[in-house]
Amino acid sequence: MSPVHIAAFLLLQADDAAAPVAHSPTSGVSAVFDMVRNSGPVAIAVLVLLLIASLYSWAVILGKSTTFRRARTQSRRFMRAFRKADRLQEIAAVSEQFKPSPLVTVFDEVYDTYRRQTGGFGPPKNIATLERTAQAAASESLTVLERRLTWLATIGAVSPFVGLFGTVMGIVDAFHGLGTEGAATLRAVAPGVSEALITTAAGLLVAIPAVIAYNQFTASLREFGSRMDDFSRELLNSLEEISPKQEAMEREAASGLHR
Repeated sequence: MSPVHIAAFLLLQADDAAAPVAHSPTSGVSAVFDMVRNSGPVAIAVLVLLLIASLYSWAVILGKSTTFRRARTQSRRFMRAFRKADRLQEIAAVSEQFKPSPLVTVFDEVYDTYRRQTGGFGPPKNIATLERTAQAAASESLTVLERRLTWLATIGAVSPFVGLFGTVMGIVDAFHGLGTEGAATLRAVAPGVSEALITTAAGLLVAIPAVIAYNQFTASLREFGSRMDDFSRELLNSLEEISPKQEAMEREAASGLHR
């Protein structure tokens, strides 16, 4: 039975429905605090659990917002540096500056594999190996970005039911009090029902931000995944375009640096 049905039942059964109801002078936030203060142990336990879930979800939201913002900013800077560079060695030397970007992980892994194949000069010997390396690095970067996001999904899905549990238990207590009162009046059970509904409202207040943030972060993850795929193809194309003439020039430039 939903709270709406309960209220309708009480209104129909009330024997003093025609009598004017005195309004409490407290309203708004103060009334909510009064109801929370007068709640039973089950409702208090539910509210404490929802408060802990809310604090944790906001910690995840704020932390991930900072991480995603830094990753997005550093990715743009890294792509500008990558496209301006004449040689991959130049990017490898400064890639640590853009470390928050997931693109850097892809570049470092692919470039390390390329160096093991060729010593850092000339066209790659096995492009398929580099493709698999890029895919593995992109998957690893997404896994790092996804860390703790499942908690947001869990909190968003479970919190309304936790709040509903508190509401159901509160309504059970209200009907129990109605039985002991011996009179089916709205005035007798309205405080108990209103206190019970506080837990449902609390559950929604916890769940809504968590669900919104989870959906936004999921969209950002898809964006990062697409960016890493595009960057992997661009990086592999750059490696395939290295010609023997360019290899000789790079070797000569490297030998000049070591003198």
